[in-house]
Amino acid sequence: MKKIQLTYLLPSLMGVCLLFASCGNDKGQAQGQGAPQAMPFPVVTIPSETVTAYATYPTSLEGIINSEVRAKASGYITNVLVDAGQKVRKGQTLFKLETQSLSQDASAAQANVNAAQVEVDKLKPLVEKNIISSVQLETAKAKLAQAQSGYNSIAANIGYATIKSPVDGYVGAIPFREGALISPTSQVPLTTVADIDKIYAFFSLNEKDYLDFIETNEGETLEDKIKNLPKVRLILANGSLYGQEGTIETINSQVDPSTGTVSFRAVFDNPNHILSSGYSGKIQLPKVYTDATVVPASSTYERQGVTYVYKVQGDTLAVSNSINILDQVDNIIVVKDGVKPGDKIVAKGVGKLRDKTPIVPQPMEFDSIAKGLEKVFK
Repeated sequence: MKKIQLTYLLPSLMGVCLLFASCGNDKGQAQGQGAPQAMPFPVVTIPSETVTAYATYPTSLEGIINSEVRAKASGYITNVLVDAGQKVRKGQTLFKLETQSLSQDASAAQANVNAAQVEVDKLKPLVEKNIISSVQLETAKAKLAQAQSGYNSIAANIGYATIKSPVDGYVGAIPFREGALISPTSQVPLTTVADIDKIYAFFSLNEKDYLDFIETNEGETLEDKIKNLPKVRLILANGSLYGQEGTIETINSQVDPSTGTVSFRAVFDNPNHILSSGYSGKIQLPKVYTDATVVPASSTYERQGVTYVYKVQGDTLAVSNSINILDQVDNIIVVKDGVKPGDKIVAKGVGKLRDKTPIVPQPMEFDSIAKGLEKVFK
């Protein structure tokens, strides 16, 4: 009887053991799946560096001398003796106007002068002998002066028909050609002659930017501050950086009421005459941050208008940390506060992290991250 009971009990005991074993395995697997697995991430130590940032403003360029050439007399152009872009000297003839009718007028005026002179010469001895009154002689002299003035006016117009360069420089566009009728009242000049050995760059700052820029420079007066202003850079219309740095020469400290801006003028050497009047570009004003806290741009991410980095806590935990930004220069961000030099942050791959994620830090040099990345957008 006991033997029969044992036979029935053994299968039941084995089933219970298998049930407990199965439950134990399921619990162990669940615990293993719930624990996050630490992944390797590059980590850098935040340094302090001196960084130069640049604020950019539109500019227009003009030669230091940009003289309009205009006619002083009306007439048809008979000769254009120069071409656009040609270098000329002061006094060099640029245009000639038709003078045939003026020459005829001049001949008639000269004849009047000669006749008036003959009359004066005839009356002089008669006055000396008291044959006639001196009033007649004075009247004749007045007529002679009037005739001479008329001739001089016509002669001046003939001279004006030869149009010369007012300055040394380079000829600009020439909108008029042979046969064109011009006059002193023409709105468009015959051409311009510009001295472009040096180039002026004109640009403006709003009132806030002007005050911020001036306050960062040493000097008691505006003149002193202008002397201490840093050199500026010029970005050309094709996006390239001009090879010469410029100097700010003048500042109109009065705010233009129509635009709310303050006008600046910088000057650039132009030895190769690459620049010319009428060009446009962008002026870059430098701002130097000394011993600034900097982080790579690739180490940051933004959420709801706030910028964050992942600070490494306890060597193995990535903790989300907000920062305030002062400026950005290429791939380097200048930080106002939120982190400090010596802190360790995740350098790249921040999009794969969440707050308080375990990581395996892989230390890297700061410059290899911040300056070693190719700049895709400018």
